[in-house]
Amino acid sequence: MYLLTVLGNFLIVLLIRLDSRLHTPMYFFLINLSLVDVSYATSIVPQLLVHFLAEHKGIPFLNCAAQLFFSLGLGGIEFVLLAVMAYDRYVAVCDPLRYSVIMHGGLCTRLAITSWLSGSINSLMQTTITFQLPMCTNKYIDHISCELLAVVRLACVDTSSNEVAIMVSSIILLMTPFLLVLLSYVHIISTILKIQSTEGRRKAFHTCASHLTVVALCYGMAIFTYIQPHSSPSVLQEKLISLFYAVLTPMLNPMIYSLRNKDVKSAWQKLLGQFSGIMSKLAT
Repeated sequence: MYLLTVLGNFLIVLLIRLDSRLHTPMYFFLINLSLVDVSYATSIVPQLLVHFLAEHKGIPFLNCAAQLFFSLGLGGIEFVLLAVMAYDRYVAVCDPLRYSVIMHGGLCTRLAITSWLSGSINSLMQTTITFQLPMCTNKYIDHISCELLAVVRLACVDTSSNEVAIMVSSIILLMTPFLLVLLSYVHIISTILKIQSTEGRRKAFHTCASHLTVVALCYGMAIFTYIQPHSSPSVLQEKLISLFYAVLTPMLNPMIYSLRNKDVKSAWQKLLGQFSGIMSKLAT
């Protein structure tokens, strides 16, 4: 599954770079999403595979801190990036005549940089305050990785301030983007329903279907886990949710955008056709 994740996301990036028809803001953000997905999986899955094979399932202190920083940061980047992609779909559907003027290259670059910086800064702060906590002598992390809540549970002191910090960062980097996504889709659906032709409505819904599917996958369980850390789900549920985000979501995203997107399917067919032509020439 990890190899499929790496291959799928790499092929999406390669396809977008090779096909000039996909050089649009939507696919620029999709490249960023693919890079985030494969990086997030890489921050967790290889170490997880090592632990499956090793009798002593240990991780050095600095490696644990690095894993927490990268996984938490990349998760935050993805949530903000999905909100940015929702804004892109909002402009495409609600103001199509000015789409190219509004979503120009400079704005797209700034929005992508904002996504990467916001997630990274939040992760740096959370990792710093978490690893300043005095840890108990029992440093057994009951989790699949050095996940934030699992590491906080190792502390021998009151962690109320950390839980407040987690909730505040969840509101900023999780709930705020989620509400922006909801607001964007309220306007999008309202605009689509005003379209007279059935074909026009179908095409507009199809434009947003892939992104909406990914949004449902990514936001749902993260809100369930982090927005109320004190009354969070059981440890087993946390493990399953983390496994879902580390393995399934990064693997499914390229498939969702490939199977549900007409432009991507057309680009795949064109690329495979060119490849078949080259192979035929070589054979003759």
